[in-house]
Amino acid sequence: MKVVIAGAGRLGTKIAQVLLATGHQVTLVDTDEDRVAELRGQVAADLIGGDACEPTVLEHVGARTADLVVAATGHDDTNLVTALLAKRHFSVPRVAARVNDDDNAWLFDRNWGVDIALPAAAPLVSLIEEATAATDTVALLRLSKAGVDVIETAITERSRAAGRALRDLPLPAGTVVATVIRDGQPTAPAAGLVLEPGDEVLLVSHEASEREIHAAFQ
Repeated sequence: MKVVIAGAGRLGTKIAQVLLATGHQVTLVDTDEDRVAELRGQVAADLIGGDACEPTVLEHVGARTADLVVAATGHDDTNLVTALLAKRHFSVPRVAARVNDDDNAWLFDRNWGVDIALPAAAPLVSLIEEATAATDTVALLRLSKAGVDVIETAITERSRAAGRALRDLPLPAGTVVATVIRDGQPTAPAAGLVLEPGDEVLLVSHEASEREIHAAFQ
C-alpha cells in the first residue's frame, strides 16, 4: 500500500512507523523543515518538507497514486483542506483525518473528503487501525535491535478469548501481556482479568509471529 501522511507529529510518525514495519511505502510531509530534518535517519519513510494544503505539494509527494492519505496535523483546518484535496482533486481511495477539537468533529465527513475521522483522544492503537483499515492484529512496533515485537490484538464478540481469563489463554512461548486497554484506559494484566469484547490487548514477544498471536486470541 502506498501512503501519504501529512503531519510528522506523534500520530503521523507512529502511523508511518507501523506501516513501514509491515512493508508499506510511506511518504511523510510536514511544513516544519526542522522536524523533517530531525526524523531523517530515524524514520525510513520518504520525508518531505512542504504544506499538504498545496495541490502542487500533494502532487509532488505522490497523492495521485496513493492508496491512503492521512491528514494528521495538529490543526483541524489544515486536515480538512488536505482531505478535501486528496479526495476531490487526486481521487485518493481512502482518506483519514485527525480531529483535534471535538467541536469540529461534525465537519469531518464525506463532504470534506473524509472517509475516516480520527478523534485525537482515542488510543493510538485504535487510531492506527482506523486509518489503515488494518486487521484485528497489528504489529505496532518492531524493536529489531532487541529482537522484540510489540503486537496488539482486538477482542470482539467472536474472539475465542472473549469471556476468558488471561491465565487460561495459551500464549506462545516468549510472549507476555503488557497491558489491556479497556474503554480507552490501560488496565493491569492480572492473571484473573477476564477479557471482554472491545478490549485491546498489547503483547510483547521475542519469538511469536502475528499469526500465532492471532490464533491464541481470535
